[in-house]
Amino acid sequence: MPKIEPLNSNYDEEKVVEAISVALSEFYTSLTNKLNKIKLKDILKKKNPYLYRAKGINDATMVINRILSAYISSSEETIFGNTFFEPIAIVVSGGQKAVTEGVDITVDKDNTIYSIAVKSGTSVFNADSRKRQEQNFQSAQRRAQQAHKAFMPVVGYGYGKKKVKPVNEKFYKELAGKDFWEWLTGDPNFYTKIISYMGTKPEEFTANFEIAYTNAQNRMLRDFTKDYCKDDGSIDWDKLIKFNSGD
Repeated sequence: MPKIEPLNSNYDEEKVVEAISVALSEFYTSLTNKLNKIKLKDILKKKNPYLYRAKGINDATMVINRILSAYISSSEETIFGNTFFEPIAIVVSGGQKAVTEGVDITVDKDNTIYSIAVKSGTSVFNADSRKRQEQNFQSAQRRAQQAHKAFMPVVGYGYGKKKVKPVNEKFYKELAGKDFWEWLTGDPNFYTKIISYMGTKPEEFTANFEIAYTNAQNRMLRDFTKDYCKDDGSIDWDKLIKFNSGD
């Protein structure tokens, strides 16, 4: 595989800050909308009530806190991955949104087409999804061949570390965290600059998010108490388990 040189050493910091601001807005908007639409029964269907009982949890508030916390932790990682890293990578790479499925960015430079799949962390692939990614790269490669240009496929991970031994390398390159952002920008410190480029934007969004979170928590506790607690206030485990696993 040919050596990868930095794609764009002259990125525009103002455009990066703007892209980060938009990405943060989309992240919090999506997460808040998810909280506003959350329904207790939809989540309870996917939880393990036996586990909560086995851990001696008899406090309805504690059940709701754990359910909601786990739900948001899972949702925010997915939403963040979908909204944050890709637009930043597009801006700093000098590329454009790709048209090939499974490829996020296309950069046409020096008679080479770079196809970049932007992922969040390094644990996104299983055997099936990795195979699909390889097939998507192969589709992009055919486009490059039709244009009579060289082809370089790259999977870029927004954070984390990924060191692939030469003997294990695929026909595409995998770069993570510092290595990925340095390749895009030529700047070895860009991966830390992303934090500073956020500025105070996160604080502008957290207040509304916290209100939505508290409201969701209150609604879920109200519904749980009404539907799955006995008259004395104790949790009706039989009723809860029948809802989760019965007819």
